[in-house]
Amino acid sequence: MSTQSRLPVFFIPHGGGPWPFMHGPEGVLPPNDPWKELELFLKGFDRALGHRPKAVLVISAHWEKVENLTVSTSANPGMYFDYYGFPPHTFELNYPAPGAPDVAEHVRDVLGASGIETAADRERGFDHGVFIPFMMMYPDADVPIVMMSLDPDLSAETHFRIGEALQPLRDEDILIVGSGLSYHNMQMFYRRDERHAAAATRFDGWLKDALAIEDPKAREDRLATWTANPDALECHVPDHDHLVPVFAAAGAAGDDSGERVFQGNFRGKPYSAYRFG
Repeated sequence: MSTQSRLPVFFIPHGGGPWPFMHGPEGVLPPNDPWKELELFLKGFDRALGHRPKAVLVISAHWEKVENLTVSTSANPGMYFDYYGFPPHTFELNYPAPGAPDVAEHVRDVLGASGIETAADRERGFDHGVFIPFMMMYPDADVPIVMMSLDPDLSAETHFRIGEALQPLRDEDILIVGSGLSYHNMQMFYRRDERHAAAATRFDGWLKDALAIEDPKAREDRLATWTANPDALECHVPDHDHLVPVFAAAGAAGDDSGERVFQGNFRGKPYSAYRFG
């Protein structure tokens, strides 16, 4: 049982592809790797949280293009390698964390009570928005994981509402984690461009300020304006799927404002992690 009354909510960056394993199957990065900072943050997550939850609900940026909001109900999810062009050993990774069908159905009931319909999926395996960060966070694969897709409309308003409906789970020892990237421009990811880096830096600051708003309605209203922010649009190309999980996390936060607990930098572009509560 939890020793705390309410768990926090997180938005974490999951990095690019199978990044921890690009230098070998052991998953140890050299000191000069651009993802090294993220590796250290994720490996310190368990200790920083100081509590093992009953289960984790992960809202993954890599589960989209569905007809309805969908929850994974598998007891033993397999692996779903939704990347390509990487070394053969990165397609042999295994993360045998259990699912939690009872928690999954409870998640569906909680959402249904708020008028949010969901579908169940018993077949989907862990995508790399899940297994890559959690191989760093819980390397022994000893915490049950339930995955939830993005809603097909991908809007800030819809996902904030979904997050609001999920709030009661925080009092039930279920950790809510949005997994995405606050910067995700695939055209500019590997380029060094001062003008673009300046836009990425401004957007990272805008997002930090928006998530720090204490009043939930004001926070929602600010996030709903993200499409009017040219820096935000420049940082999420060709689409914004990797930003969407932060909207759900901000909704699940309720009265808890967001604190930036990590900031990495990939070739001049900052990206961040947030904790609510």
